[in-house]
Order: sequence, then structure tokens, then C-alpha cells
Amino acid sequence: MASVVAMSPHHAIEAEHLVKRFGDTLAVDDVSFVVPQGSVLGLLGPNGAGKTTTVRMMTTLTRPTSGTARVAGHDVLTEPDAVRSSMGLTGQAATVDELLTGRENLRLIGQLYGLDKGYIARASEDLLERFSLAEAGDRTAKTYSGGMRRRLDLAVSLIATPPVLFLDEPTTGLDPRSRVELWEVLRELVADGTTLLLTTQYLEEADQLADNIVVIDRGTVIAEGTPLQLKDQSGAAALVVTVSRAQALDEARTLLAPHVREMHVDEGARQITAPAEGLGHMTRVAGIFDDSGIVLDDIGLKRPSLDDVFLHLTGHRAEERDDGAAHDAGDTDQSRETVR
Repeated sequence: MASVVAMSPHHAIEAEHLVKRFGDTLAVDDVSFVVPQGSVLGLLGPNGAGKTTTVRMMTTLTRPTSGTARVAGHDVLTEPDAVRSSMGLTGQAATVDELLTGRENLRLIGQLYGLDKGYIARASEDLLERFSLAEAGDRTAKTYSGGMRRRLDLAVSLIATPPVLFLDEPTTGLDPRSRVELWEVLRELVADGTTLLLTTQYLEEADQLADNIVVIDRGTVIAEGTPLQLKDQSGAAALVVTVSRAQALDEARTLLAPHVREMHVDEGARQITAPAEGLGHMTRVAGIFDDSGIVLDDIGLKRPSLDDVFLHLTGHRAEERDDGAAHDAGDTDQSRETVR
């Protein structure tokens, strides 16, 4: 599903009909989307979907077979140097120099950008503090945990304060605590005005961070919208009633029957689930139970998860790899191609 993209000065990132072939393999097929300034786009899909290849084209690491992209208003084909100076990139694996300290890694990249020495020193200290690395700043990166390396990698990508940041599965391999900590850092960056493009196969991550989501499968955009819009595509919300005592389930089912089209009873969870017809429907049902004498532990609406959305759209879950799909060039030796 290709979108027609209207280029706009208010878009920090723009992809227009991107196509990438590696020999007979079509890795990305007519991908278009835009990312407004100061927002987060989640590029969602399983391994091999084409996410990394798309990011590599947009960051000048791989030349599109056709189509183009713009970053901070600069065309990736005609203005690659301007694109690179306007963005930061954090790949799937941390790329810090393990023989240097955290502070030395930051200063090295600042020097490569040609930044003022005084600015580099101040920015390095600020970033080490921001990413909770100040106490480890003089330790070599090889002594860092996985979560610390990812935070240092992200800090390094911010030394030149780029307005646009590409994050290719930034939390892969992190434990749940480190993942949540990194999410908080990313929220702070967006609050400060940074635009993020985030590729992920973690549905919860996209739900937590993204203002909009583009779903890619087999190199093609198959859906896009806000997390709520995508959830609505996979089915209506469900009304879930949880009674306090299992003995009250039959009475609750009888009470609900005239007010719902169908229902499912889970005796173990003491729950009755039925199709919801909006917030007003839930309020009316709650009122019925108020006058019934049946004690409820909970009543509420349950929307489909992004996992439900992906399963609905593709027939498989996001973490499952479809061996028949075009392999993402970012996961193969073909990723060594660079633009010169």
C-alpha cells in the first residue's frame, strides 16, 4: 500500500516511493510516509520486513533503487552531506569504541564533527549526566553493561544536537528495566523538540513511544495511523466485567444477556467479555450492576493490542519471521553497501 506524500516544510522526515532491490530480491517496495517535526514515528514489522533497509536509504548509507527521501529538508540523493549533518543514527548494535572511556567516545565523535573543544567538553558532561553515565564516564566502554552501552551509543549520536534521530531497534537485547529507562530518555528528547524515527518489532515499544505507526511487511507499507487508529482497525473494544465471587457468574450472565449481543464467560478469571458499543454502553451496564447486588471487582473497556493489529493485518505475529519474505538487507551481508 503506497501513500501519496505531500512534501512540507513542517515534515522533518519524508520518504517518497522508496524502492530497494538487491539483485532479484525486492527488499523495499514503494514505501512512502512523513514524520512531522517534534514527533515520533514507529516503523513496525518483523525481522526481514525491510525496516533497516528503509532507514539505511534515509540516512545515506544505501542508495535507493528509485524514489527519494528528505531529512530536515535535505534530499538524500542530492544533499547527502547536509542530511548527515542534520541527523543522528543509532543502529541495532552499539558502535562505541570499547577501548575508549565513555567520555573519550563522546569527545572523539565531537572532534570528528569539527565541534568547538569547549562545546565538546560541556556537551560530553551534560550527556553523561543525562544518560546516567557520569560515574562511569572514565571507565572503558568494554566494562559497561548492555544497557549502559546502548545509552552511551545514543549519547554519542546526540553530541552534535541533531534535530532528527533515527533509532534502528534501539532496545534489542536490553532487559526490561533498561528498556523502560531508555524509553524515558527518548521521551525527554522528544519533549525537547527532537524528531524520532524508531524501528522496532516490540509492539509495546511502538505503543509506548510512537505518535504514528507505519506497519511494513515484505517490504511494503500495509497500514499506517496512530496506535489507537490501528487498534480500531482490528476490531471493536470489548466490555470486560469481573465479578468478585465465582458463584455470581451465572447471575451476572443472566443480568447481562438482554444488554449484549453475545458474551464469553471465563470462570477461572471470574470474567464476562462481550462486544462493547462505546463508553455509554459500559456506563449503562455499570448502572445495571449497581442495582443488582452483585459485587464487581472491575468493569471496563479492553481495546485490541498492537499484537492483535499485526496478526490481523499479516496473519502472523510481529516477532515471527516469515522465511518467504524478502530478507531485510540490514540483516545480511548486503548491508555493507555504502553510498560514496
